Amino acid sequence: MCHQPVPSPAAGLGLTFVNAETISPKLYLVVGYDGSAPATRALDAAVRLLTGREGRIDVVYVAHIPGVDMMSADAVAEERVTFDDIEKDLRAAAADQLSGREDRWQFERREGLIADQLLAAAKDLHAAHPDDTVSVVVGSSSQALHRMLGSAAVSLARHSPVPVVIVP
Repeated sequence: MCHQPVPSPAAGLGLTFVNAETISPKLYLVVGYDGSAPATRALDAAVRLLTGREGRIDVVYVAHIPGVDMMSADAVAEERVTFDDIEKDLRAAAADQLSGREDRWQFERREGLIADQLLAAAKDLHAAHPDDTVSVVVGSSSQALHRMLGSAAVSLARHSPVPVVIVP
């Protein structure tokens, strides 16, 4: 801390400014990533958001099995093997996209509903880093069906307790 007297225009008055270092919170960005063009744009945006700040990008792939309750155990096991392959491919794609641009990232696979799992990842990060900023970054869907029924981005915007960045 640095105390510096400042000359006062009025005789006999002196002010002292205290120059305290402020510590900015770290920024943790949860990026929904499935390898699509919107997800790629979201990851690019996250890199730009993190530039010049401390923090990390958490690239999250959510494996979603629709109608899992109606599938046999063998079918679910087969889907999980497929998801393992997809996870490897997406991890490699994210690594390629971030190579030489950003080293502060990790990859995580979750299973369930996309919006719910991205929110869960954000809540986990916030619980681990309560004094820091956590945000979710996703690409907007260009599919007509999503515009009518709602996408993960729309669900996040409606229900997220943390800031959400929707990248066009």
